[in-house]
Amino acid sequence: MAAQYVVGIWEFHVNDLDEEFVRLSNEYFPYLVDADAWKASPQLRTIPVSRSLDPGHHSLPYEDAATLVKGHRRYAVAECICRKEHKLVGKGCEKPMEACLVFDTAADYYLRNGLAREIDEAETLKILEEGERAGLVVQPSNSQKAINICLCCGCCCQVLIAMKKHPDPAELFSSAYIVEVDADECVGCEVCIGRCQMEALTMNEGVVSLEQKRCIGCGLCVTTCPTKALNLKRKDIVPEVPRSNTEAAIKLAKARGKLSNAKMAKMALKSKFDRLMAASKR
Repeated sequence: MAAQYVVGIWEFHVNDLDEEFVRLSNEYFPYLVDADAWKASPQLRTIPVSRSLDPGHHSLPYEDAATLVKGHRRYAVAECICRKEHKLVGKGCEKPMEACLVFDTAADYYLRNGLAREIDEAETLKILEEGERAGLVVQPSNSQKAINICLCCGCCCQVLIAMKKHPDPAELFSSAYIVEVDADECVGCEVCIGRCQMEALTMNEGVVSLEQKRCIGCGLCVTTCPTKALNLKRKDIVPEVPRSNTEAAIKLAKARGKLSNAKMAKMALKSKFDRLMAASKR
């Protein structure tokens, strides 16, 4: 199955960017990211940074970044192409550049093609911690067994930039959480407003106010609130997360009209026939 352009082929160009390519790509991106297609089957999902959840809260293993990265065969980290291309044309931010984590077969591909450097589990966890401190949204691939995690900022990430233009961006993201505000505890320090990458928080008469339709449940605002006026709550209805990367790819292809049940059946029959032919030649 062919890779998507974003997330996929675009990221493979991390080492061969130039100003013309970046300029042309940025003209194309607003037309490329289809909000309806993304909503039907998002390639990424948003999970809360670990420290944003109460210690007694029991999240599912694939909803916790630290748990999600443990036990992989291979780890690698690449530069964030979004921050890199923005910086190339004099824009962007100073957030960590090495922020694209890939695992197992994805790490094999990145390392084989010189797109990343190899790291271990301990450094992967350290990069996650640094990303949380820098205010980066944790977005793994939309699978219970993620093969990559993007650490994203709202000023450079092409997905976040595109979705923020939508009138109801929260409905486009696969996220199990949303922020709650305790107005009585808010002291109006505005730290959370600077942390929010989706422009979901504003001040109203000295107290922070949440625009729910913009909140994607990343938890970045929660970790720096000095009075615990903000907390994450689990949604009553949470999105289904595909069990494997293969299941996620099939769901994505079906949602975008690239794969029908008839094509699936044809592929299965051809695969079985090929295996039988291979066995007969041994």
